[in-house]
Amino acid sequence: MPIHFDSSRWDEIRETYSLWWNRKLDRPLMNIRIMDAYTPDREVSRVPALAQANCHDFSIPAEEIINSVDYYLQKIEYLGDSFPFFDFNVFGPGVLAAFCGAILDNSSGQVWFFGQNHLPIEEIHVSYNRENKWVKRIKDIYRAGNEKWKGQVLMGMPDLGGNLDVAATFRTSENLLTDLYDAPEEVLRLCKEIQNAWYDAYWDLRSVLEPINPGYSDWDGLYSTTPSYVLQSDFSYMISPDMFRAFTLPILERDCEILDHTIYHLDGVGQLPHLDIVLNMEKLNAVQWVYGDGAPSARNWVDIYKRIEEAGKGIHVVGDADDFLAVHAKIKNYLYYNNIFVQKDRSLVEKLMDY
Repeated sequence: MPIHFDSSRWDEIRETYSLWWNRKLDRPLMNIRIMDAYTPDREVSRVPALAQANCHDFSIPAEEIINSVDYYLQKIEYLGDSFPFFDFNVFGPGVLAAFCGAILDNSSGQVWFFGQNHLPIEEIHVSYNRENKWVKRIKDIYRAGNEKWKGQVLMGMPDLGGNLDVAATFRTSENLLTDLYDAPEEVLRLCKEIQNAWYDAYWDLRSVLEPINPGYSDWDGLYSTTPSYVLQSDFSYMISPDMFRAFTLPILERDCEILDHTIYHLDGVGQLPHLDIVLNMEKLNAVQWVYGDGAPSARNWVDIYKRIEEAGKGIHVVGDADDFLAVHAKIKNYLYYNNIFVQKDRSLVEKLMDY
């Protein structure tokens, strides 16, 4: 169990993040952790850290996975608004597809998902399977974590993925793009099935976590005391704003109605044409702008961050410390910065903590 974090710190985390979600925090959220700050008083775990490359190895008992994670959590110094966290994105982005019968392939060292059959969209039907092997594996790990940590470590939700992203897994992206023109009603029907499966998965996994988990989070690291999620539709990079309104927006709006706190993962310059649509979603709390590989870093997108701020949304800044400081020079509040400092760079940490 993390030895440098106690229940009083959790009380602070709950209060601080609640203020941030409600736009009442008068400073940025600073989720900063220093790795290897301490040496645990125990032997190094012989079990490798759970990762996308080995998530298929069910021969490792769930309890041993938790013991391995616990060892590494004990080495961390939690600064600012950080907290002990076990991120379940190790099962890959869009794992809902696997929960619904798609193939999870991690032979490359990273997880990818593939439909088992190449069927026309009219013949594709999707539903969540509580007895699916990946679902049962995650639940087993959750239960072992509950037993080990007694609510002192937050275990995140897996990366379920966006509805159109999951649809593209079963149909392929190229075919799904064609379907938007040739079979729009079937696309909407499939998206509705996927959305129902999404919520079946969320509530089912929540039922294992809820009695003891100290809150909710996912791969973007934002904490919430009540159900929340980072919403996404990476497939929308390839469609027009009109198609975004028709196929993506209704799903996002329903998500914002059902979940207490939501942030949209705006991924890549191809999604910028949808930004105004996203910002007009009244119940969306925040936006995470990810500029993409090869694009200028966060400090070069202050105009985008200003648009998000002016719409009354919180902002997740993705980048290095200099990126954050450049954005913060223009936007003072409602920022969220989540970074792990592998090196013990105290001067950099102190500079950030001034904010």
